[in-house]
Amino acid sequence: MDTLRALELRHSVRSYTDQPLSGDALATLQKLVKEANKEGGLHIQLVLDRPKAFRGLLPKIGGFKNTKNYFAMIAKKNKGEELGYYGQKIVLEAQKLGLNTCWASGTFGKDADAYDIDRGEKLFAVIAVGYGATAGNPHKSKALDDVVKGKDLPDWFVAGAEAALLAPTAMNRQPFTLSLGKKDKVVLGKASGLDRGILKYNFEVGAASKGCKKVKWD
Repeated sequence: MDTLRALELRHSVRSYTDQPLSGDALATLQKLVKEANKEGGLHIQLVLDRPKAFRGLLPKIGGFKNTKNYFAMIAKKNKGEELGYYGQKIVLEAQKLGLNTCWASGTFGKDADAYDIDRGEKLFAVIAVGYGATAGNPHKSKALDDVVKGKDLPDWFVAGAEAALLAPTAMNRQPFTLSLGKKDKVVLGKASGLDRGILKYNFEVGAASKGCKKVKWD
């Protein structure tokens, strides 16, 4: 499965089976975390068999069930965009492994003794991971014209924008805009922090499917 197909198939999943993360799948996830931390200057940690973070009132509202494993998305306080970018990369690689995931930035409880937070860092979010009880359902998405500004845009830009619309955003509001600036630089508006990084990664995956080897961001 290539990354674009993983992006298309990936939906948020909040209910999981009892199958543990082990073997090659676990080793691959640990490797992805190590690479992301090194490349992005982050402190992401994979937490196993800890259902505590998904217990309590907020998780009930969020609908989490049998959720035991997650990525603790930790980084310096100014690293939200990088955390979103590399977190989404991990999410799509997990999809290729036959796993399911769900970003959660406000519907999880505290599980402070399960991970380390160094001075100057914060826990931005968690990403549930495991073998889903279902494959999830697509979220309602805006139309391309709702977020894209400009006409007669190149195929790679359109493909990137379509992939961005499949990205999870806070409350699925999709408030962002995309346009093509000078020297083919992509302008991403009305997005910040985790959302901005997630959107950038999805856009780059879509653009790559049409031959754009490197997206230039304004």
